[in-house]
Amino acid sequence: MESILNELEGIGIVPVIKIEDASLAVPLARSLAAGGIPCAEVTFRTAAAEESIRRIAAEVPSVLLGAGTVINESLARKAIAAGARFVVAPGFNPAVVDACLEAGVPVFPGVNNPSGVEAALEKGLSCLKFFPAEASGGVAMIDALAGPFPSVSFLPTGGIGPDNLADYARRQNVLAVGGTWMVKPDAVEAGRWDEISALCREARRAMQGFRIAHVGINSPDEGAAADAAALFSIFSSPAKPGASSIFCGQAIEVMKSPFRGTHGHLAVECLNVERALAYLAPLGFKPVPETAKTGKGRITVVYLDREIAGFAVHLVRAG
Repeated sequence: MESILNELEGIGIVPVIKIEDASLAVPLARSLAAGGIPCAEVTFRTAAAEESIRRIAAEVPSVLLGAGTVINESLARKAIAAGARFVVAPGFNPAVVDACLEAGVPVFPGVNNPSGVEAALEKGLSCLKFFPAEASGGVAMIDALAGPFPSVSFLPTGGIGPDNLADYARRQNVLAVGGTWMVKPDAVEAGRWDEISALCREARRAMQGFRIAHVGINSPDEGAAADAAALFSIFSSPAKPGASSIFCGQAIEVMKSPFRGTHGHLAVECLNVERALAYLAPLGFKPVPETAKTGKGRITVVYLDREIAGFAVHLVRAG
């Protein structure tokens, strides 16, 4: 179960799809994977759901496949038998939860209040669907639930799209978000697979929230650093000396001695460092473990193992 949770967090987005024609299931799953989101929640809102799950599980096993809108025990057992690796329910149904736990399949029952969270905790669950997300208070409610339930993470779904995606992604108690905007029914029915892949790429990138926070420039010694900082300060706020560097505003950091990177380093802000590392891994970037800093069990800063144009790169979690 833990590996599936880690995989979901790394992907960060769960496309919630309704399939009317099972023959479209496999090409749809392949288009999701091609767009960098190898994950899908096939909802039991149509008669084709069970067969769609079975076909994707058999022909596109690389896609992390779940079943959604599982409202009773019978559907839970059908979903698992068809090949669903996780189950999502709109509400908290003890029979659905028990069937999934018995089968060793992760289940995300829907909750939107403290009572629902407590019922799930009684079943040993600590990752829950937050539904309907926007109608239930959105990120304000997720923040409110973080206080009494610090060990619980959420999969918010309902009313989430490009305009508010980052608001959810920056919450450290959000495992991933569910949404439909990249798998619109008309695009699925028309087989516009390239369009779906493109929307997936946009969504996965937006989930990272990348932003250059500052540029660090190496200097041979403290005197050279002070001279450079004085010049940079002409174009920014006054220099602020620190123990190992001098900041000129927020954008420029002049190192007092050679540091990482041939020329210096780039600090890249992101919404979730663990999720950003999963995104960057297929692009050939790996973390340098000894550089990692953590807070409350999460990575806050870590360097990557590749330079860009002579600059080392480190990720920093947005505040």
